[in-house]
Amino acid sequence: MPLYRDEAVVLRTHKLGEADRIVTMLSRQHGKIRAVAKGVRRTASKFGSRLEPFMVADVQLYEGRSLDIITQAESVGAYGAEIASDYSSYTAATAMVETADKITDDSGSLQQYLLLVGGLRSLSRHEHASGLILDSYLLRSLSIAGWDPSFVDCAVTGVPCPHSAFVVQLGGVVADAVAPPGSPRLDAGTLDVLAALLAGDWSTVEAAADRERGQASGVVAAYTQFHLERGLRSLQHVDRTARAGVTG
Repeated sequence: MPLYRDEAVVLRTHKLGEADRIVTMLSRQHGKIRAVAKGVRRTASKFGSRLEPFMVADVQLYEGRSLDIITQAESVGAYGAEIASDYSSYTAATAMVETADKITDDSGSLQQYLLLVGGLRSLSRHEHASGLILDSYLLRSLSIAGWDPSFVDCAVTGVPCPHSAFVVQLGGVVADAVAPPGSPRLDAGTLDVLAALLAGDWSTVEAAADRERGQASGVVAAYTQFHLERGLRSLQHVDRTARAGVTG
């Protein structure tokens, strides 16, 4: 199959030579793809702008020995410009594509692809605070990858709630009987926010107090950094105010 088409979201790009670029994409059907886009750094390039980070494109590629070659690219979701124009959205999107890059292997995942595209679309439309969109994305992405956190029943014993001890290494809230000494405690409101972020219950998330959203955001960051072996470099640049959804 020397020539193939797929829908893909651009995760990152690297310069190659004087005019070309290596594009890393997460595709709908072919997993993660690294391909060369020839001549896209020239001003006369017809599809260079369609192959920027955060863009979703219908691409046609030719199979190469080490890297495939992009021969066509048609825009499906032009989210890049809207995201890049807002710092909070840009830093959140950068953390999202870095997560997708780290959490998916070459075989990819349709669920991860659809989740990422939905998250970038939401950011570009400013549907919610950018930090809340990021937190929801991170929890869902980790869940799809097999690290589903528990914010209700004990992650170790399965004992029903309520629990307040949260232990990242054990997978979420745990009963007092198995909680290590000195385990951090979360109040019920923060746990409700975390559960709502995972479920996409935006009315609950946005009705919560700033303090609860802020504490939930810190939990999401810790949980993400623990499960991604090398952590997320981009997470340190995320706008913390927007991340917590604080409006003033």
